[in-house]
Amino acid sequence: MPINSLENAVRYSGELDKMFEQKSVTGFFVDNNFRTKFVGAKTVIVPDIDFQGLVDYDRDTGFTRGAITVSNTSYTMQMDRARSVQIDREDMDETGIASLAGKILGEYVRTKVVPECDAYVLSKLAGVANLKGQLIDGDVSKPFEALNNLINEVRTNVGFDEELVAFLDSRIYAKFMNSTEITRMITVSDFKQGDVNLRVNSLNGVSLIPVVSERMKTAYTFNTTGNGGFTPAANAKSIYMLVMPKNGAHLVKKTEQMRIFTPENNIDADAYKFDYRIYYDVFVKKSGMNAVWAWVSPAVTISAQPADASKTEGSISGSVSVTASAASGTLSYQWYEADGTDKSGAKRIAGATSASMTIPTDLEAGAYYYFCKLSVDGIPAVETTVATITVAAA
Repeated sequence: MPINSLENAVRYSGELDKMFEQKSVTGFFVDNNFRTKFVGAKTVIVPDIDFQGLVDYDRDTGFTRGAITVSNTSYTMQMDRARSVQIDREDMDETGIASLAGKILGEYVRTKVVPECDAYVLSKLAGVANLKGQLIDGDVSKPFEALNNLINEVRTNVGFDEELVAFLDSRIYAKFMNSTEITRMITVSDFKQGDVNLRVNSLNGVSLIPVVSERMKTAYTFNTTGNGGFTPAANAKSIYMLVMPKNGAHLVKKTEQMRIFTPENNIDADAYKFDYRIYYDVFVKKSGMNAVWAWVSPAVTISAQPADASKTEGSISGSVSVTASAASGTLSYQWYEADGTDKSGAKRIAGATSASMTIPTDLEAGAYYYFCKLSVDGIPAVETTVATITVAAA
């Protein structure tokens, strides 16, 4: 029975779109109304209106004229990402194509698309807070105090009738939830994300959303070749907490399409081919920028990155090291081995927790890739570049 490519493409696209909204920690920002403004255009101009306040009425001269200021802000879509995936004809029978394809594509969205979109959205929101100087200094040992400070700053701008959300680095969240004083104040509340009603922890009506550390950085490099994906930028800091109104940002997905080709229509291989593309961006309107506040990690300065080295099999010696300092707090180190310079497949190296790491002496001929994650007071802050250790045959 031949697969109906068009019908499946429509069904998969719809399901993947729902999965994005449900699995993404920022999926609730999806704004279909804002998206309609981008139809046929990459950039849209949205007016922001400001008025003067009231003054006393003068019984002799009457009304005092007030000004209306209209400023036009342009919003431009930046993220146009795609990938083509193939499944060999022999890997499935005809009756299993829809089921297997759905599982594979769903897993791709869950493990690749959603993390990248979350990372981009949160880094851009942190950029708004940094641009406006809306950053606080907190104490890692007192996360409750830091969160209250952030909430108060946002409430000062938007009042007490706005629903707020707080994104928390997973390690900060763990510290937060381990406090017996705080847990007595935590309640479970409804949280609508896409078409699903979730139950989340909240504090004084503010929804608490834990986010894995890899998605809580202030800047990323979104790779354009090779394995693709994204990695923290060299100057990236960790976002410990970010608080803002739930409706304070607009995540616009102008395109999330899936094209499906059967083996008969795939000119490159005897395989089913799935082309996935997502064209998206997140925007904070000018009038809402004062309501995005964040707490980021202290500045960490890396004065010497790990250096590449060449070794010979059977006579390996030496180490890779990093020299760094933190503006405040205590630095700690954890070394990783990766599959390449893009840090893919990174694995923690047991016991490698100092500024330098001894290169294993039993390496065989080939290339090996090492980098270090630096933490401040136990919370990941920055990562080094990758050192490539090339081992020649004896």
